[in-house]
Amino acid sequence: MTSESIHQHHHDHEYGHHHEHDHPSGIRGVVKQIFVPHSHDAADSVDTALETSAVGIRAVKISLIGLGATAVVQVVIAVVSGSVALAADTIHNFSDALTAIPLWIAFALGRRAATRRYTYGYGRAEDLAGLFVIGMITLSAIIAAYEAIRRLLHPVAIGHVGWVAAAGVIGFLGNEVVATYRIRTGRRIGSAALMADGLHARTDGFTSLAVLFGAGGVALGYPLADPIVGLIITVAILAVLRTAARDIFHRLLDAVDPNLIDTAEASLAARLGVRNVRSIRMRWIGHRLHADAELDIDPNTSLEDAHRIAHDAEHQLTHAVPKLSSALVHAYPAHTGA
Repeated sequence: MTSESIHQHHHDHEYGHHHEHDHPSGIRGVVKQIFVPHSHDAADSVDTALETSAVGIRAVKISLIGLGATAVVQVVIAVVSGSVALAADTIHNFSDALTAIPLWIAFALGRRAATRRYTYGYGRAEDLAGLFVIGMITLSAIIAAYEAIRRLLHPVAIGHVGWVAAAGVIGFLGNEVVATYRIRTGRRIGSAALMADGLHARTDGFTSLAVLFGAGGVALGYPLADPIVGLIITVAILAVLRTAARDIFHRLLDAVDPNLIDTAEASLAARLGVRNVRSIRMRWIGHRLHADAELDIDPNTSLEDAHRIAHDAEHQLTHAVPKLSSALVHAYPAHTGA
């Protein structure tokens, strides 16, 4: 073979994919799974880019309606009762509902075709939307902390405790339904931003339960229970902020699950005619994976056979690695000695 063989392959295919992982057990495992749900960098099913973007848009539409309705009910009760814990939770619910808007825009942009300027398309808009989600979670934590501390220094009587408790239950149910839907959808289409937004909603749900406990403390004669629960809400928001920020910045810095690299290397090395895998690189662009690989093959291989080896390797790669939408393989003649 006298020249390098380069071949790019785009492929969308549906298939199953399985990994074995160790998960924490007991109470610690349950808590970790709630606030840091385990996921692979890739999802369990693969659809075309247009289909996954459409699924993402549908998810943010439904969650926007659900959280908006939940927040409206809570804000009415918060104004009537004067509960700071409920007010903090309602503020967080509104911010969570608003994060659906930039995600909606990002998924819509992601459906646009690549151009001569944006040669990889507009998938990165999804990661930018994830930054907005992080910003809103941060703002929620600041406001919740401020209001809780203000009420600790200047206590205010809370009325309609029963209604406050009811609002807490409504907030939990509404947010948990939306959180579960966002996280499952985000995992299925490979969207870190949508999963982060799901974690945001899940935190809202559990802080709504905290509102219920705060109302119970007030009813039992402990008025400071309300601002104390407000501080607990702040800590919970900061916990989910850490997880969401980690996942989004991993995407922005082109981090991938090392298991995916191992899978890709094993798949390429197993191809007939491949002597060695020089390198394999992957990156997420939105909710799609892209790979770039370099292979060593027999130096006596003809250019036609080298092209075939590259094509077969790419085809195998798209079946072995979930969410891989394109691969670029470089085939080089292997060195025979010094």
